[in-house]
Amino acid sequence: MDLRIFTEPQQGATYDTLLTVAKATEDLGFDAFFRSDHYLRMGAADGLPGPTDAWITLAGLARETRRIRLGTLMTAGTFRLPGVLAIQVAQVDQMSGGRVELGLGAGWFEEEHKAYGIPFPKEKFARLEEQLAIVTGLWATEVGETFDHHGTYYDLTDSPALPKPTQAKIPVLIGGHGATRTPRLAAQYADEFNIPFASVEDSERQFGRVRAAAERAGRKADDLVYSNALVACVGKDDQEVARRAAAIGRDVDELKANGLAGSPDEVVDKIGRYAEIGARRVYLQILDLDDLDHLELISAQVQSQLS
Repeated sequence: MDLRIFTEPQQGATYDTLLTVAKATEDLGFDAFFRSDHYLRMGAADGLPGPTDAWITLAGLARETRRIRLGTLMTAGTFRLPGVLAIQVAQVDQMSGGRVELGLGAGWFEEEHKAYGIPFPKEKFARLEEQLAIVTGLWATEVGETFDHHGTYYDLTDSPALPKPTQAKIPVLIGGHGATRTPRLAAQYADEFNIPFASVEDSERQFGRVRAAAERAGRKADDLVYSNALVACVGKDDQEVARRAAAIGRDVDELKANGLAGSPDEVVDKIGRYAEIGARRVYLQILDLDDLDHLELISAQVQSQLS
């Protein structure tokens, strides 16, 4: 079971804070550092000092880290033209020496689009399907050849399809709860399917849909990695769990029901339940980015048991 650190910088974080967390992620033996792609805070957080851009952040971290994988859960398809996104991700992959992964979703948070003047189209999912075809098609085009795409929303003619990423294939993550279109899209384009903030039962149901869709598409179901994203709140005792829950404005019982909360042994046991239904990777949503002791505890007493 891989454990990855997943951050939500729109809630309030500077690049320096993210760099500190990413370096701790690497030093403590976690597999990867991922971040959300949002420009506006959610809920009661003040969001200060303001948003950071996901791919600019990852470009900086690519030069400041050496081992960990770097990526997004999920880049919003509404934020970037697919040709530009393919260039950005390929460049960051080069800058990292081949450690980038692209999580790509349709985009959903209308308020942040209004706040920063970003168009918010109605037909987001159909656009996402074209975006995936374009981004992966550009990367797969041989050097010296050109790429064309003439779709409903995007038109590319005689693209040199450059630059190329360092990796022969950048892993693509697709995720969500949709029962029909999401599994179909994952079966066609994804190397990993991620379901965010879902119970064991709901995860098992959705993994089953994706596995079936993969087989219908002529792929082996186990060609995909199946993963979960879950909020983490771990403490060496009840008092520490309660303190960490209060720091992120959450209730302990709610966190235990819907996330990975409690003692290290409790969290290991719950991760084991996800492993039993096919999850091979867990993204630990860390909401208090100043609490590096939290990461140290998870590394020493949760990750050590899983490895």
